[in-house]
Amino acid sequence: MAKENISTDQLISVVISGIEDVKGKEINILDLREIDNTVCDYFIICEGTSNTQVNAIVNSIQKKVSKELKDNPWHTEGLDNAEWVLIDYVNIVVHVFQKHIREYYDIESLWGDAKTTVIETSY
Repeated sequence: MAKENISTDQLISVVISGIEDVKGKEINILDLREIDNTVCDYFIICEGTSNTQVNAIVNSIQKKVSKELKDNPWHTEGLDNAEWVLIDYVNIVVHVFQKHIREYYDIESLWGDAKTTVIETSY
């Protein structure tokens, strides 16, 4: 569970860095703070090209957050098939998809009222 002394901005930054370390694609941050009755403040959404890359992204995020912020996720789901893995850091929930699953569920549209920030990558 997120500790009080870890700022949300720090956690977002480290999660993004973990995604970029293994070349995760199409990184979006959805700011849910202005929407009533949400379960968290932010979604960070990205995709990998295979279940191997999805697992690599998840492992990279968890290792980086653990090492740099001494924090662990409250809950993780979807590791068995690695098509859609959810990492719950309480105020921030990270969704790591395979491309076809992301397109099918299209959670960016479901949360269309959220302010979206697209993270530009250089790879």
